[in-house]
Amino acid sequence: MGEQVRLIKKYPNRRLYDTRTSSYITLSDVKELVLGHEEFQVVDAKTGEELTRSILLQIILEEESGGVPMFTSDLLSHMIRFYGHAMQGMMGKYLENNIRAFSDMQNKLQEQVRSIYGDNNTISKDLWAQFMNFQGPALQNMMGAYVEQSQKMFQQMQEQVESQTRNMFTGFQFPPQFPPQFVPHHGAAKSENAPSPVSVKPAGK
Repeated sequence: MGEQVRLIKKYPNRRLYDTRTSSYITLSDVKELVLGHEEFQVVDAKTGEELTRSILLQIILEEESGGVPMFTSDLLSHMIRFYGHAMQGMMGKYLENNIRAFSDMQNKLQEQVRSIYGDNNTISKDLWAQFMNFQGPALQNMMGAYVEQSQKMFQQMQEQVESQTRNMFTGFQFPPQFPPQFVPHHGAAKSENAPSPVSVKPAGK
């Protein structure tokens, strides 16, 4: 039977309690769990409300405020504009898939370095840094090609949505346009099909 997800309770005093170790932990400890790929769940100790996303957002905020920020102001502005937009859910999935693909690529490169140089932690870190210095341009080109491919896929998806929308409204009956002989305003050009005006002679003449 698989091990249960690690449960962390958050109390009103904002303290986090790890039920597995029966001890209080800090936000930095939760960050270590994330880095260790360990599954956990944070809940409100009183109500049982799910708080995992809230805690992860706090960790991201601390990282963005304290270290070298990963997100530019322009990127954050773009992300905010998608909230409430019809494509909000689609964009979230798009970002998730791209980050997962990048993470898989990174793991494969790390496995390659590990298979060549072994599992010595200190040496592996130094060699990984050197490897990235040499392979940085190649990795950027690889990611550039991936982003370009993603953009093409996204464009194809937009065209497909537009095509489906046009097909959806094909069966609707729209009101007819003005007949050719209709003159919308004074001085407009008269249509060739418009009837000639009927001259009326005054009575008695």
